[in-house]
Amino acid sequence: MASAADQMAANLSLASFAKATDLKKRLWFTLGALILFRLLSFIPLPGIDPRALGTLFDTTRGTVLDFFNTFSGGSLERMSLIALGVMPYITASIVVQLASSMSPSLAALKKEGEAGRKKMNQYTRYGTVLLATVQGYFIAVGLEGWGNGAAVLDPGWVFRLTTVVSLIGGTMFLMWIGEQITSRGIGNGVSLIIMAGIVAQLPTALAQVFEGGRTGTMSPVMIFGVVALIVVLVLGICFMERAQRRVLIQYPKRQTARGQMQAERSHLPLKINTAGVIPPIFASSLLLMPLTIAQFAGNRVQGESAWGDVLITVTAALQHGQPLYMLMYAAGIIFFCFFYTAVVFNPEETAENLKRYGGFIPGIRPGKRTEEYLDYVLTRITVIGAAYLTIICLVPEFLIAKAGIPFYLGGTSLLIVVNVTMDTVTQIQSHLIAHQYGDLIKKAKLKGGRGR
Repeated sequence: MASAADQMAANLSLASFAKATDLKKRLWFTLGALILFRLLSFIPLPGIDPRALGTLFDTTRGTVLDFFNTFSGGSLERMSLIALGVMPYITASIVVQLASSMSPSLAALKKEGEAGRKKMNQYTRYGTVLLATVQGYFIAVGLEGWGNGAAVLDPGWVFRLTTVVSLIGGTMFLMWIGEQITSRGIGNGVSLIIMAGIVAQLPTALAQVFEGGRTGTMSPVMIFGVVALIVVLVLGICFMERAQRRVLIQYPKRQTARGQMQAERSHLPLKINTAGVIPPIFASSLLLMPLTIAQFAGNRVQGESAWGDVLITVTAALQHGQPLYMLMYAAGIIFFCFFYTAVVFNPEETAENLKRYGGFIPGIRPGKRTEEYLDYVLTRITVIGAAYLTIICLVPEFLIAKAGIPFYLGGTSLLIVVNVTMDTVTQIQSHLIAHQYGDLIKKAKLKGGRGR
């Protein structure tokens, strides 16, 4: 039934695509915004020597900076205006959401509708500026001391100030682009920006894999295994993202047109992975922000003080494939799975809505018992979803650390690309179906007017 419905939706989408002018505008706007994002990633910061920076960055291959570079679409490697990407914005949104779950005043603000949402967004923007300022300063200081300042043309406070201001402006502009894609494009603005950065790096990653096969550093069996693993991961992601636990909902018997009493039934779909791609992004963001600061600050003061050696030791312990990194990353994914699921689905509110409209779960009393049952089911399927995300993200990381595969082919990158692609296709189908329904309503009105 589900496949037949998907096929029908696809046929309707293809038939109405030629007439969906609004969707075409949204698609062109989204494409233009992503092209602008890619162009900005090639504009370097003032006072940077790109060639010297490229040489220095080659020495950090396989470190946390390489992973951060993946999410920024190569912007960090080129130290462009948008080198920080959208990570400060994501980290700020995490902090604001955590604060709203613990602060009664912020929780009440979330319930104030559009005005409350705008206020929360404003707090997120303030946090983004603060985090970008801190990261920008430590990057500027780290660049001055990295390789004896070879990448900086004129070190000093002027360079630091211009770097901080440029990075803040780049991050805020990128955040604004993401919001515009969400409102005027096809949605998922920030996620699309992250996905565009990862996809832009995929050709380089594939080229490195095949170059390894040509030079003999990677065996043909290993290359075949990498390709097979990617296919299995993509299929597994597609299956799990569509998996649902359907809770039967029954409504009181109602009299039909023929005078018969008939009970109505429907289903409440609960996704196995309710949180989507948010947990890996949030966990990566929280790990990458302090590690990036530690990496650049450690490069600046390494050998000059004990703190520099401590920072280098910490960043070395938190590299990909290291047990401490894997443990913290897995803990972050699991935590944000449960946290974000609690944010997007409220069992109490759902139970109250069912009770208001006369719906009930067979064998479960309406009200408090329904809330407890929904919470019971949601908790257990979230355990499965958290385990799925942890396996998808961590198993490839072990292989990357052991086999030297480029970071861009990691489980987190594939999860983001596949998940965002599926969400985008769903958004496009929704626009097309809404457009077709609008056409049907217009035709019905025209026929009604002619009948009169």
